[in-house]
Amino acid sequence: MTYSERVLENVKMKNPNEPEFIQAVTEVLTTLSPVFSAEKKWEENRILERIVEPERIIIFRVPWINDKGEIEVNRGIRVQYNSAIGPYKGGLRFHPSVNLSILKFLGFEQVFKNSLTTLPMGGGKGGSDFDPKGKSDNEVMRFCQSFMTELFRHVGENVDIPAGDIGVGAREVGYLFGQYKRIRNSFDSVLTGKGLTFGGSLARPEATGYGLLYITKELLNSKNMDLKEMRVCISGSGNVAIFACEKAIKLGAKVVTMSDSNGFIVDEEGIDLDVIKDIKLKKRGRIKEYVDVKKNAVYKEGKGVWNVPCDVALPCATQNELNLEDAKALVKNGVKAVLEGANMPTTLDATKYLMENKVYFVPGKASNAGGVAVSGLEMTQNAIRRSWTFEDVDKELENIMKSIFNATIKAQERFSLKDDFVSGANIAGFIKVGEAMIAQGAV
Repeated sequence: MTYSERVLENVKMKNPNEPEFIQAVTEVLTTLSPVFSAEKKWEENRILERIVEPERIIIFRVPWINDKGEIEVNRGIRVQYNSAIGPYKGGLRFHPSVNLSILKFLGFEQVFKNSLTTLPMGGGKGGSDFDPKGKSDNEVMRFCQSFMTELFRHVGENVDIPAGDIGVGAREVGYLFGQYKRIRNSFDSVLTGKGLTFGGSLARPEATGYGLLYITKELLNSKNMDLKEMRVCISGSGNVAIFACEKAIKLGAKVVTMSDSNGFIVDEEGIDLDVIKDIKLKKRGRIKEYVDVKKNAVYKEGKGVWNVPCDVALPCATQNELNLEDAKALVKNGVKAVLEGANMPTTLDATKYLMENKVYFVPGKASNAGGVAVSGLEMTQNAIRRSWTFEDVDKELENIMKSIFNATIKAQERFSLKDDFVSGANIAGFIKVGEAMIAQGAV
């Protein structure tokens, strides 16, 4: 049994009820064998045993009062995964599905994603099973204030810098920051994704979606293909999906699908982004409302977005949304590339099938790193007390995504792994973190 296999078996034994976490660890560890075969220092320093174990997990109760005057209680969690290359950095997710397995998987992925950005950020993740949907602004505020009343003692600009994620947008970040500032009596750069009036960065809402398309463009160009006139299928209709759609259209592609948790739309004329923004960003409505405006579009309930023929597929919704049957449908319909806009939206068997069938596949730790990259740029702006223009930030973002793509290519070339972007991303992210851990000793 190899070093990777031994550690993976131990992870499965110690975390039997955490399927998402085991999936994320499996995806990484099964690609690192070439690194361990080349050098023994990793095993001698027990880097894998250390890197799969979070440095710290904080679990706490979050009591708050609803608009009826009743006390409700949720669970808060912060996973501080690895700080070898910088303070913990990663989002907060407020959603009923939040549990320790999901947050450990997200934190583990964040370690390698942040490493790939080249910025000095460690990996972390957190959140709560609180659901902001259907809550009033006052209820959300009271919850966020209670959440931060406990979390504040565990975070700080040189310790842990949370950000937004699913269910945590500008409103929630504002409430969280306000409570932190009140308790600490200090205007620290402790959260990213802040409003522009109090330290936020231009291009942050667009960053993940834009970054996804920048790396898509790099990939296609490297294979002598052009995104112009290509059919693109996008899942989701949140920030990532909306701004991926926006940038794809600007680059000349035709986006034909978007979705939400109820169903998906197909518009053969090309998605009208103004209609989507009105529905999702202004009205916070459902995707099916699109066909009320665009009469030639089709809405279908449930899954099925990956049955629509396309050249490029961009899963931007949630984890494990693209399974083996979806992968088979994409291959049958001639898909050329799949790049993950969400965190681990593709199951392991689907990833394997796509790669075996010569589909270019880029994992989320590389392709959706644009959001945390601009969060890092927000931290820089806060540190030097400056605010950059949208164009400045966007250009830095494009350069970072190019550097991520080049890092995956160099790792592929070093270990003779042609067109294996999964292994390339994992290896490039791992080596930087592993080297830092060795340099800092057995801590």
